[in-house]
Amino acid sequence: MTEPATTDAAATVGQLTCPGCGAEVASDESFCEGCGHVLTPTSSAPTPDRTLEAPITLSRSVRGTIVTDTEDVVSAARPCASCNGVVGADGYCQTCGMKAPRERDHYTEQPSSWVAACCDRGIRHFRNEDATATASDAEPGSRAVLVVCDGVSTSRDSDVASLAGARAARDVLVANKPAGIGVTASRAAAVARALEASAARANAAVIDNTAPDSDNFAACTFVAAVIEQDLIVFGNVGDSRVYWVPDLGQPDPAVELSRDDSVAQERITSGVSREEAEAGPQAHAITKWLGRDSPDFVPRTGSITVTGSGWLLVCSDGLWNYMSEAAGLQKLVTELAVSHPEPLPLAEALVQWACDQGGKDNVSVALARHTGRLTEHDNPVEGEV
Repeated sequence: MTEPATTDAAATVGQLTCPGCGAEVASDESFCEGCGHVLTPTSSAPTPDRTLEAPITLSRSVRGTIVTDTEDVVSAARPCASCNGVVGADGYCQTCGMKAPRERDHYTEQPSSWVAACCDRGIRHFRNEDATATASDAEPGSRAVLVVCDGVSTSRDSDVASLAGARAARDVLVANKPAGIGVTASRAAAVARALEASAARANAAVIDNTAPDSDNFAACTFVAAVIEQDLIVFGNVGDSRVYWVPDLGQPDPAVELSRDDSVAQERITSGVSREEAEAGPQAHAITKWLGRDSPDFVPRTGSITVTGSGWLLVCSDGLWNYMSEAAGLQKLVTELAVSHPEPLPLAEALVQWACDQGGKDNVSVALARHTGRLTEHDNPVEGEV
């Protein structure tokens, strides 16, 4: 993701080109990750002051209850993915020089059979600044929480801050099961207030994970969706998105639920075509974000009611860069679901598809499967549902 529209900070790690294969390499790397070519570092690796060096943890569902106690992923010693050689303590293969992937580079979550997420560094970025956090009840279609935060690539510690923010938001939404007076509008309004609280907690977590002496504050986008049986409530800050993707044959079309806080969206609102706006200058410059220098972190919220079959899709721009229109995503999801019908394989397939298109950004996909049919829309309104 590109920087906030009001930020002019430069990247902290210079980008060079590998003389062996032409791939982009960081100025502090000793080996090319693409071909293993030996490089001569021209700068030292950054050593940020991090308050959270995050092991990846997964939410677990126990007998239909969302729980937040987590288990660390065991990072067992693994052989080199290229030659099966021994990976040294420095993270490079002692035989071919290939850099081993870090656990943060690619991870998956599956709190239940009907909910899953996949988060990946992509092809071109030096590190994975995306983050996902999910939770769900065990019973399909009951209740689930999907959160994606996309760190600003020019910001210090954005990889750590985005993960802290996503987890903080998820925990708020898990702990808060607001109940309205029973009607759909009241339920939606109650969940929307919880979404606002989760964004505030996520913003505080991002700030807490910004080095106090930094003049390049960590920043990230925020998008979250809660599905409670027939109701989906969502909110976003920045340009990570929520889509409702019904199965083909349903009477209602696929729809992009969230609305970006970005320069491109402002141009679309002024009458510029989506294709032109999303390909134009500063298309991915965001106008709202989470972080110490954020001018506004209150999410825009909205809701829909669903009763038919389809997918709730929450993603970073690493996916929608290559397929922005909801109808195109519906076709893509339908094609991939033929061989990947379950949420986790499908999330991984969507991430891999984005990488196959070029993988120019980190990629995050979170999915929840619903077995109903879209019956009505509550049009998103800024700040309320």
